[in-house]
Amino acid sequence: MSEKSFVVIGVSDKRDQWFSPDVLEVVRSNSVFSGGKRHHSIVRQLLPPGSIWIDIIVPLEEVWRKYEEYDRIVVFASGDPLFYGYAVTLQREFPNADLVVFPAFTSLQMLAHRMLLPYADMVNVSVTGRPWSGLDTALIEHRNLIGVLTDRKKGPAEIAKRMIRYGYDNYIISVGENLGHETSERVTTFSLNDAIQHSFSQPNCVILQMTHQRQRYFGIPEKEFYHLFGREKMITKMPIRLLTLSMLDLPHRKSLWDIGFCTGSVSIEAKLQFPQLEVTAFERREESRNLLKKNCRKFGVPGINAVIEDFMNCDVALFPRPDAVFIGGHGGRLKDIIARIITVLLPGGVIVFNSVTEQSCKMFGEGIMEAGLSITESHSLTLDNHNTIKILKAQ
Repeated sequence: MSEKSFVVIGVSDKRDQWFSPDVLEVVRSNSVFSGGKRHHSIVRQLLPPGSIWIDIIVPLEEVWRKYEEYDRIVVFASGDPLFYGYAVTLQREFPNADLVVFPAFTSLQMLAHRMLLPYADMVNVSVTGRPWSGLDTALIEHRNLIGVLTDRKKGPAEIAKRMIRYGYDNYIISVGENLGHETSERVTTFSLNDAIQHSFSQPNCVILQMTHQRQRYFGIPEKEFYHLFGREKMITKMPIRLLTLSMLDLPHRKSLWDIGFCTGSVSIEAKLQFPQLEVTAFERREESRNLLKKNCRKFGVPGINAVIEDFMNCDVALFPRPDAVFIGGHGGRLKDIIARIITVLLPGGVIVFNSVTEQSCKMFGEGIMEAGLSITESHSLTLDNHNTIKILKAQ
């Protein structure tokens, strides 16, 4: 069999598509085509007689199986197929195949054009079949202009609800529906509260425009957090928290575990400063569940995965493996916790521990030595009349 090749042609929702002579020649000279049912309805009249059409439907494994039967396939896909599009999927699934792309405008470009909106600085994210993390990062970074590709589960109303939940009501939302369609295209701009009340037709996309800046923190004062009732001092103080995050080397990390999060101050500060970080926070106190939720909403920090269970009873294989771990609480089982962390800690990963007593400092050192690691950095910090805190880093 000769080497497989794909030609991917971008289309809009316009019923009367215009194609360049080069694209028309590709269509005329091929016999195997693929795309979604919507794409088929748009280009059906252009296909040569006797053509084969392969519908792109999920799960895609059956589509890949059909593709294997042919050497050359022409695929129709929405917009620019290299912009969160089908050409990227083909590159992943058929890395050795030849690929040619004829792009059209993306839906977000079309929406910006309809709005006469300069979009050179727009940050583009997708929640189409994806988690919220891309949008969360853009919001935490306080981006002025955010373009969002949506799907049926994460549409404009759901986006607006999430933004309001975390205090990002300092945006207006513009929605483009059926862009390119001669009769059903619609572009509307709403407040977030108004968008929640509407239903929107598919396909659609969204552009978010910031109206004013909300407060940004670098080192949240501990008095600003909601605290455990009667235990207001159970929080990592701001200067210690910032030094701890520095020692975790978070600009170069992907996954942080915060063990014994209590109020969530370390997790929240880490996510605020490094929004691309995947944060998993463990705490055995049930009352910390709502406490973390309240603090996350207050400071505008979506995306922290809270695990309310004793860390020693958790199935650690269920969570993204960490390359940075902060131990904020240990319940006298520090050595056991370290031994458990070592089973999943990624190569080059670090563990940071804040020791309040000589006993816990000694226990940490012994646990690290037994795990085959070494303490690479240590600092002592005294705040006001509080006990000296020793911050230890192992790698």
